[in-house]
Amino acid sequence: MIRPFKINDIPELLEMYNYFVLNSTATFDIEPLSLDAFTEKVTRIDKEYPFLVFEENNEILGYAYGSKFRPKPAYNTTVESTVYVKQNTHRKKIGSLLYEALLKQLKDAKFHVVLGVLTLPNDASVRLHEKFGFKQVGYLKQVGYKFDTWLDVGFYQLDLY
Repeated sequence: MIRPFKINDIPELLEMYNYFVLNSTATFDIEPLSLDAFTEKVTRIDKEYPFLVFEENNEILGYAYGSKFRPKPAYNTTVESTVYVKQNTHRKKIGSLLYEALLKQLKDAKFHVVLGVLTLPNDASVRLHEKFGFKQVGYLKQVGYKFDTWLDVGFYQLDLY
C-alpha cells in the first residue's frame, strides 16, 4: 500500500537510506546519517513536497519524494524526484508504483518539470525513468567520488504540463 509519510516512519527510512550510503553509489552521502540529521531532512521535505512510502505487512519497502531543485525562486515549479526501494525487494514494481503515485501528486501540485538526477551507470534507474517518459537532458562526467571511483551523473527530465 502506498501512503503518505508519517513521522514514526523515520527509523525504518533511515535504516534503508543508510544501507544505500554504505553499499551503493545511488547517493553521494559517504557517511551514514544520524537520526537527527535524517529527521531534519525528511520533515523539511515533507512540509513542501509529496513524500510517500510503500508499506506491506507493516514493513516499509520503499519511499519516494519530491524536493527543491535549486534555491532561486525561478526554479519553484521544478522539482527533483527521489525513490529508494529496500534492498532485496527489487523487481516487485515497488519503484514503479511509488513513482506513478509521486508523479501524479507532483502534477496535481502544479509542478512543471520533474528532474531525476542519477548516478551513472545505473541501468535499473534509467529504465525506471524512461518508463515514465523522462528523457536524458544532461550528463556530468566524474562529478562525484565514492568508493575510490569517479562517478558520473545524468539528468533526466519529465515535463508534467
